[in-house]
Amino acid sequence: MTASPFLVLQGVFGKVFADRGYVSQPLVEQLRLRDIECFAKSRRNMKPRLMQFTDKLLARKRAIIESIIDQLKNISQIEHSRHRSPMNFCVNLVCGLIAYCHQPKKPSLKLEFA
Repeated sequence: MTASPFLVLQGVFGKVFADRGYVSQPLVEQLRLRDIECFAKSRRNMKPRLMQFTDKLLARKRAIIESIIDQLKNISQIEHSRHRSPMNFCVNLVCGLIAYCHQPKKPSLKLEFA
């Protein structure tokens, strides 16, 4: 069972990048009313939409973000499991992040801030 996009996006504004499976025209319209722009690759049965160049660049970075999440889950062993205490969860999370930081090669977004 997945959470409703409105519960997940409560209090969020700006741009959201989603999977194709989550996108429908009514959902995009409802999000637009809440000042949220939703971006995803079009399905085969959907009309292609024009995107701003900066939004296209951000969409390309999504693959890098997905690979970082995959590394955190599989290599650093941060995974969704049932912890018996909140402290045990925090210890598992921090240890996984430390292990990720010590990896010699990590994917990078290469963002420059001026």
